[in-house]
Amino acid sequence: MSVEAIGLGKSYGSTRAVDDLTFRLEPGVVTGFLGPNGAGKSTTMRLMLGLDKGDGQTLWDGKKLTEHKPVSKVVGAHLDAKFFHPSRSARNHLKMLAQEASIPSSRIDEVISLVGLQDVAKKAPGGFSLGMGQRLGLAGALLAQPKVMLLDEPANGLDPQSIQWLRDFLRHYASQGNVVFVSSHLLSEMQLMADHLIVIAKGKMVANDSLAAFVARSSGNDILVRCSDPAKLAAAMASVGVHCVPEGADGLAVQLANTDWIGDAAFKYGITVYELTKRTASLEDAFLELTSGDQQFQLGSSAPEVTS
Repeated sequence: MSVEAIGLGKSYGSTRAVDDLTFRLEPGVVTGFLGPNGAGKSTTMRLMLGLDKGDGQTLWDGKKLTEHKPVSKVVGAHLDAKFFHPSRSARNHLKMLAQEASIPSSRIDEVISLVGLQDVAKKAPGGFSLGMGQRLGLAGALLAQPKVMLLDEPANGLDPQSIQWLRDFLRHYASQGNVVFVSSHLLSEMQLMADHLIVIAKGKMVANDSLAAFVARSSGNDILVRCSDPAKLAAAMASVGVHCVPEGADGLAVQLANTDWIGDAAFKYGITVYELTKRTASLEDAFLELTSGDQQFQLGSSAPEVTS
């Protein structure tokens, strides 16, 4: 199943919270949904599910969500860690959800075990911690084994072991040919989990690319070279338009993707190289660079000609 959001938009008074967002989610891929606080991520997900009124539409295998029966077998959504009746037991909450798709009791017990709620299944979730509430919400989303998982900040309140379990589970779920669309502020975790990224800021799309391509464009990717004469090497690189800045007593940070060119240039100019290290930006580096407005995605893969 593919999911296509077309021209999604939502205004609150004069504020445009979501502005003409169009994107496609593919099966077999974990798509991360990123943006600063207030960017419109939660509103976008609610628009996709028809929970908010706004512009545009979302097609689920070419149909509106309301045209699918039962809906829970199409999409499992978890948008709020406290979306349950506080005095209804966790198991009864899931039993209520199961009725829409005629899900057997055995499946309820299966998801309770899967998310680690066996010991509290008969307890009222009103006293659950944020992490336990997240587990119950995830159990509800998984109940009907949907083709699409739509999760808004599912790792909030989880301990490190639970976050690792969630990451591994979602990657496995996607690998079964399902769509996984998940938002998170845990960028280091998203770097380990996502295959593709959709990034929005102030309601507008700012990136829609593979994780690798997104990170590769960051100016945080560079090469550290330590050598016997950094000033001479810097002058040689500047003469052919390669940008570099001093780093440490004998080092240069070079805005270039090709380490071979630096080694060739140093050899041609009789400069001894002590260290030549390619440094890769993190997702956090690339995300902060893009969303801060300082969009210096400038690293190229080509190398200039070495001249003497």
